[in-house]
Amino acid sequence: MELRVLKYFLVVATERNISNAAKILYVSQPALSKQLKNLEEELGVTLFKRGNRNITLTEDGVYFLTKTKEILALVDTTVANLTQEDIVGGEINIGAGESAQMGHIFKIINDMMIDYPNIKTNVTSGNADEMLLKLDNGTLDFAITFGFVDKSKYEHLSLPWCDKWGLLVRKDNFLAKKDYILSKDLENIPLIISKQTNVDNFLAGWIGKSIENFNVVGTFNLLYNASLMAKQNIGSVLCFDGIINTSESNLKFIPLKPELETEMSIIWKKNQTLSNVSKKFLENLKIYISNYN
Repeated sequence: MELRVLKYFLVVATERNISNAAKILYVSQPALSKQLKNLEEELGVTLFKRGNRNITLTEDGVYFLTKTKEILALVDTTVANLTQEDIVGGEINIGAGESAQMGHIFKIINDMMIDYPNIKTNVTSGNADEMLLKLDNGTLDFAITFGFVDKSKYEHLSLPWCDKWGLLVRKDNFLAKKDYILSKDLENIPLIISKQTNVDNFLAGWIGKSIENFNVVGTFNLLYNASLMAKQNIGSVLCFDGIINTSESNLKFIPLKPELETEMSIIWKKNQTLSNVSKKFLENLKIYISNYN
């Protein structure tokens, strides 16, 4: 399977039209159709449903499109980093959940870019489960995680910052009058919680009972959408502080009592050959942490 054919597939899958894709790729329509047919035969699956004018992806086609994007992104990153072997430059691919503490990471990168302007930073947002999958398949160099993660198969570095938990509620909610939230306050109210693995067990440790005993009406992997659910009074959100700006909204963040915090770590694959820019990032991160402490 050639990279050229993968690029052909990506364009066709994006355009959903063989004729348009052929024009973009500067190849003839019959030649492009033949390349796609050969690809399907090589894979042993049908990638497209062909209509009179447009084509759509099959279930196998959708899966293959996702993997094609990952493969081509990895190739582009590898080439970019190899061409910068004599200088510090290339791409840093970082995955992370939502956290106000990510400002420290971006401060380090900004300082690096002053000295090494040939750096490009790609950030992927998502929960830890999603980030670990991308780390394992090589599309991320680093993942920033927030508790709940088995780091035994990765290299990792504990970070000196943490996130504080609380409850995001509407300002007309009866709980909004409180300065802090106790575990008993969560009983009999609709809750929205993160769907990240082991979050429910972590929260259960603070609450003192299984989260299954509470009225969980929704889950989320990125907080912004959960905040919109809270605004519509679907439920109150158990989440980190500092991510949602509540100053000009109908929402209020109330911290938990006793205080509940989640530690941060940065992880990367064991026995991985890091690019020059990734090595420099780790070096600067350790210096930053040393000065911070």
